[in-house]
Amino acid sequence: MPVENANFTHHFLIAMPAMEDDNFARSLIYVAEHNEDGALGIIINRPLDLSIKDLLERIEIPSKVEGFDATPVFFGGPVQTDRGFVLHRPLGEWQSSLVVTPDIALTSSKDILQALADRGEPRDVLISLGYAGWGAGQLEEELAQNGWLTVEADPRIIFNVDASERLDAALRLLGIDFANLSDVAGHA
Repeated sequence: MPVENANFTHHFLIAMPAMEDDNFARSLIYVAEHNEDGALGIIINRPLDLSIKDLLERIEIPSKVEGFDATPVFFGGPVQTDRGFVLHRPLGEWQSSLVVTPDIALTSSKDILQALADRGEPRDVLISLGYAGWGAGQLEEELAQNGWLTVEADPRIIFNVDASERLDAALRLLGIDFANLSDVAGHA
C-alpha cells in the first residue's frame, strides 16, 4: 500500500537512527489519529522526572489511591507541552476523548485525572505532557524519506512494558534489533 493511502492510526512509529530532531531521536510514538488532515501521536518511551502523584498535586487533585509516586508522566511530544493527555484503556466516558480502538482512547479532559485519583481508574494509563503532531501529508513525507519504521501497535507494550524497554519491544514486532538498523536508506 502506498504511504499516501495508508492509515497509521493504532500503529507505532519507530524513529530511525538518522533522526536528527532531538524531540524524536530514539523515540517510540503511538499514533492515536491519522487522517487526511494530519496525524497525532504520543511518545511513549520518554518518562519525565515527574510522577503522576506530583502531577495530581500540582493541579490540586488530592489522590485517594496509592502507588502513583512511582509512575512517571511522559514527554508526549513538542506540541502543547503544558497540556496533559491520557492514553488509556478501557474507554470509559470522559468529557474529551478520542476513541482510537474499541479498547483504547486518548483523553485530554481533567475528569479522567479526578477518576484516577479517586478510584484508580481507568486501570491502564499513560499520561503525557504534550503530543507529536503532523500536518496534512507531513507524516507521509517523513515515512517516504525513511524517517520512521511503522508496525501495528501492541497495547501490551504501552501498558505492560517498562518505558526503557518499549522501543526494543516494538522493534521485535518487526524482527529487528535497533543495533542492526542502518541510518542509510535504500530505494529499489
